[in-house]
Amino acid sequence: QVWQGLVWRYKGMERQKSLALTAAKARALLDEETVARAEYELEIVNKMGFNGYFLIVGDFINWGKDQGIVFGPGRGSAASSILAYAMRITEIDPLQYDLLFERFLNPDRISMPDMDIDIQDTRREEVINYCIDKYGRDKVANIVTFGRMAARNSVRDVARVLQVPYAEADRLAKMIPPPVQGRHTPLAQSIREIPDLTQENSNNSQSARVFDLATKLEGTIRSHGVHAAGVVIAPDDIVKFVPLEMAQKGVLATQYSMNPIEELGLLKIDFLGLSNLTTIKNALRIIKRVYGKDIEIADIPMDDERTFELLQRGETTGVFQLESAGMRRYLKQLKPTVFEDIIAMVALYRPGPMQWIDDFIARKHGKKKIEYLHPAMKQSLENTYGVIVYQEQVMQISKEMCGFTGGQADTLRKAIGKKIPEVMAKLKSDFIEGGVNTVGADRKLMEKFWKQLEEFAAYCFNKVHSACYGLIAYQTAYLKAHYPAAFMAALMTSDYDNTDRLAIEITECKHMGIAVLPPDVNQSFHEFAVVPEVNEIRFGMDAIKNVGHGAVDEILRARETLGGKFDDLQAFCRTVDPRVVNRKALESLIKSGTLDQFGARSLLVSNIDNILAQANRFHKNIASGQVDLFGESQAETTAPQFSLAHSDLHFSPAEQLLWERELLGIYLTRHPLETYEAILKG
Repeated sequence: QVWQGLVWRYKGMERQKSLALTAAKARALLDEETVARAEYELEIVNKMGFNGYFLIVGDFINWGKDQGIVFGPGRGSAASSILAYAMRITEIDPLQYDLLFERFLNPDRISMPDMDIDIQDTRREEVINYCIDKYGRDKVANIVTFGRMAARNSVRDVARVLQVPYAEADRLAKMIPPPVQGRHTPLAQSIREIPDLTQENSNNSQSARVFDLATKLEGTIRSHGVHAAGVVIAPDDIVKFVPLEMAQKGVLATQYSMNPIEELGLLKIDFLGLSNLTTIKNALRIIKRVYGKDIEIADIPMDDERTFELLQRGETTGVFQLESAGMRRYLKQLKPTVFEDIIAMVALYRPGPMQWIDDFIARKHGKKKIEYLHPAMKQSLENTYGVIVYQEQVMQISKEMCGFTGGQADTLRKAIGKKIPEVMAKLKSDFIEGGVNTVGADRKLMEKFWKQLEEFAAYCFNKVHSACYGLIAYQTAYLKAHYPAAFMAALMTSDYDNTDRLAIEITECKHMGIAVLPPDVNQSFHEFAVVPEVNEIRFGMDAIKNVGHGAVDEILRARETLGGKFDDLQAFCRTVDPRVVNRKALESLIKSGTLDQFGARSLLVSNIDNILAQANRFHKNIASGQVDLFGESQAETTAPQFSLAHSDLHFSPAEQLLWERELLGIYLTRHPLETYEAILKG
């Protein structure tokens, strides 16, 4: 599989033709560098006993891709393997981007490989079900996860048991600092370091009792559920290896959590649903339907001018990983011109390494000289303008400059990143001596560089992960740059139930000159749709509250029977089943503006009972055979005609805007503050 895949990847041969080659014939077509890298990796994977792992992952990913499911280009360190690239598991060329295999598998230390798989979130279950069907329901299970008591939880739970009044318990819990980047500060540490907590603990005996018990309970298991992504596949019935339980919603899960599962040597895979991949899939589908273009996202050019211009302008709302205000500001300063710039920004834009972004930008634009401590470092640091950004660069320098093996280089990366003093002490002398002996570097220079490494490497990021996520960022930017309306429609479809995101995306559409129109019974679909030949997006009917997927299905079915259009309200009511599009759904359709072409919203709302009564009567007549679907009389009597009664009820424009806000989550046709826009601008 690997040799066949490499010919497909590197020699441009059609995949089906490459699959017909023998291993020997395929190998003979490849250059020395590719063969050497593949042989090295194959030997390690075979020696460590992970052939089956690669074959299983390769099998379900290839099956999924053949079904049109979008997978991420890779995640974590797995994309540094040329085997994974050949087998279609990943989409990043490790040779092109200097990705080191040892970052994934270290031959000096047996460790389970770890492939996290990003899948479009709407089709994740299909991939898991394929594995269940292929390997057997008794051999595949989800993995349990345990929720532990953090400081605030502990204080609240203890206070409840001690019958401390709720307001007092709430006050104590809120004194505890929130987690920083998902990491909780231990309660005992907070009591020592935060004066208010120290004082509360010293002066209030009830608080001291709560804190004392909460400290003892902190970290204990409070609840358990199913891990969001982890799935285990066993070689035999799972119950022979681990106990199982029936978790919530009938999901079968192991009773051991992630780490014990790995320690037992069972094959664990993370199936992660990623909404950005669903956005890409939806955008490609809309592009094909509206513009007739069939785009293969893996084949887009990586040097596209229009994409880089969009990134340079910082117009990255909806672009994966690049849409925060800070990131947009840095992109405008950096003015990226190559994909390597995107990889670097994904790695640098995090607490810690962020301090080197200004230096990185200044070097790119020649405002600061690009310098290397030693010429031997140039090859490793050239793509990042002499700044150490990635863990792989530390590993590469140690291999090329100091004669480290791949395994030693990975041990160095771990030791510096995790600050393991005893390992670092041993490696320091190996590193310095290696530099002196391998490239004849000055000892003082090597000592200086070691100090730099200690400072830099603690913040260095995994390049292979940055490259994978950088690629998704680039792909979403490409679609936004070339097919803005299709991309924004796909983005809003993914976020239709998140009104905060929708508001941001509609504002972005206005900024891009794309009109977002209310839902329309003749032009809208389930999802947000591009109106062909004009720069407009129609609101998706699934996004209207109280309507429901089934009701939209019925409207689309009825519309199709009439050749794609309801000519009037009578046609709508005759073809749409009122049992499916019931009173609540009809009212929501009217109030959201979906039926505006049939009459004013005020008139339609006040006639809801009348409309439903006439529709029900008509459908009864169809059922009894008195009229056919098109209202032609089967008897001597003529088909009933529709009429709307004039009503004294009148709803003001402000009230109608509130209907929009309630049913679509946003003000769409206009905003209540538009009248005061000139004043507010000041």
